[in-house]
Amino acid sequence: MRLAFMGTPDFAVPALQALHAAGHEIAAVYSQPPRPAGRGQALRPSPVQTAAEALGLPVRTPTRLRTNVAEHDVFRSLDLDAAIVAAYGLILPAAMLHTPRRGCLNIHASLLPRWRGAAPIQAAILAGDGESGVTIMQMDEGLDTGAMLLSDRIALTGRTTATSLHDDLAAMGARLVVSTLADPSIVPRPQPEGGVTYAARLTREDGRIDWRHDAAAIDRQIRAMTPWPGTFTTLDGVILKIGAAEIGAAQAPSGSHPGVVLDTELTIACGHGTLRITRIQRPGRGMMNADAFLRGQPVSAGTRLGT
Repeated sequence: MRLAFMGTPDFAVPALQALHAAGHEIAAVYSQPPRPAGRGQALRPSPVQTAAEALGLPVRTPTRLRTNVAEHDVFRSLDLDAAIVAAYGLILPAAMLHTPRRGCLNIHASLLPRWRGAAPIQAAILAGDGESGVTIMQMDEGLDTGAMLLSDRIALTGRTTATSLHDDLAAMGARLVVSTLADPSIVPRPQPEGGVTYAARLTREDGRIDWRHDAAAIDRQIRAMTPWPGTFTTLDGVILKIGAAEIGAAQAPSGSHPGVVLDTELTIACGHGTLRITRIQRPGRGMMNADAFLRGQPVSAGTRLGT
């Protein structure tokens, strides 16, 4: 098939590579423009642009689409069978959605209609869902409301992080979109009206730990916010990033204030239960194991975090 591929981050790269390997003709790759990055703030192309150029594919990086009539004309001139969209980051207007003969197909990282929106991977972990997955969806003008074509699921465990789930779903999405294009018998199915939830775009503040929450919820927050925005707390006004933790086997002593350090191993009292920090980072340093951190900065029992 003659395709356009539209994506920006790492999540979309396996799908682009899989479509190319499957022999599809990729007429153009759309990605968001290069952004300043690193200490020197030099412009850095997106992972999708980098992957596309490595494959010798033409790349377009418009800054906007909704009112960009010239880009609508270019898109129309590509004479596409379909466009494949994966975490592109720009909203496609109706003038583009309906141009390809088979429309625009989206690789969405959830089991729709659960977790429509910008951060479905993190939302599934935060909510304690038992499973997640990928849905290949026929795009319409709503927010992830289009008919479903193909889906698959994966179990979530108490060790699943946003990083590991991201990688699993990226590979799953690549496999599913190739299968979708290869099977003309797949019939679009409307999404169920019940069970709709939304995953809002994350902000840095979503990573702040509130020790009044129960230990299981904080553990999910730490796993969901890895690597971005990352979870953090404060010690004497200094921000400490938390990379990993374990739910404690014992309850905190009666009357322990949430956020209080209970021992010399960074076990913290929570609103319910305890959490032992296992990976932590101080400003200007790399993430390290808690025992290495404590050798350089002992934290005594009774110290209170988050103040």
